[in-house]
Amino acid sequence: MPTKIEKDSITGRETTGHEWDGVKELNTPLPTWWVYTFYACIVFAVVYSVLYPSWPWLSGHTMGVLGHTNRGELTQALDTQGQERAKFVNRIRSASFAQIRQDPELYNFAVAGGRSAFQTNCMQCHGAGGAGSTGFPNLVDDDWLWGGSIEQIQQTILFGVRNANEKSRQGLMPRFGVDGLLTPQEVSAVTDYVLSLSGKAKATAEGAKVFKEQCAACHQADGKGNIEMGAPNLTDGLWLYGGSRDAIYRSIFYARNGSMPAWGERLDEATIKMLTLYVHALGGGK
Repeated sequence: MPTKIEKDSITGRETTGHEWDGVKELNTPLPTWWVYTFYACIVFAVVYSVLYPSWPWLSGHTMGVLGHTNRGELTQALDTQGQERAKFVNRIRSASFAQIRQDPELYNFAVAGGRSAFQTNCMQCHGAGGAGSTGFPNLVDDDWLWGGSIEQIQQTILFGVRNANEKSRQGLMPRFGVDGLLTPQEVSAVTDYVLSLSGKAKATAEGAKVFKEQCAACHQADGKGNIEMGAPNLTDGLWLYGGSRDAIYRSIFYARNGSMPAWGERLDEATIKMLTLYVHALGGGK
């Protein structure tokens, strides 16, 4: 049973009349500012629930007087951005590479779009920065199997390398050891000769003879390669599948014939152009 209301002797405040184990409860009301803030929150909540979507129903929710949603705002913003982007994309589609490069605004947009396409489609093989890895070409140096001009890069991206597309790059290296074109001793000799072209081994007469008869037709007599056939330069010390003696021996014995998709079958014309400009701008473009 509550006791009678009285004043606390220490604080001078009235008690509520409740007492537990000799402890009396003081009647301390909430601060006025807090009460008004609480009422304001209630009013705000009511007004908000009328203006904006808030109350759930069995098959949806109230739309609010304003009919505004964050999703709708995002959709509108994306539509606006899409319209602005479409203007640049249409210009890129109809412009030549020279025209795009002469327009700084258009060129910067194209490179940014190419970077996005590269991150989505190419970085899995060539790396985020285009530096490549074993078996996947480095796109930031100046060593190109099929040429590093804008037009040559576009051709490679459009049709790919050694795939089913009839226009793809189709250079093919024989499996000299596996198919018995050379004996293991001859493969070993020509391996040393290939290493000697970059100053990493001493050539033998046998290796030079094998290279002249079997390799020079593609890699040229001086070993500097041929971009028309996708035959790499063997004198610069840059190796797609590794430059150790074992790696080169295996390349000759088993052959290396990697494949690249024909991106023209998957990406639109404007995206191919932007991707071409981005790859060319990575630093190794001719």
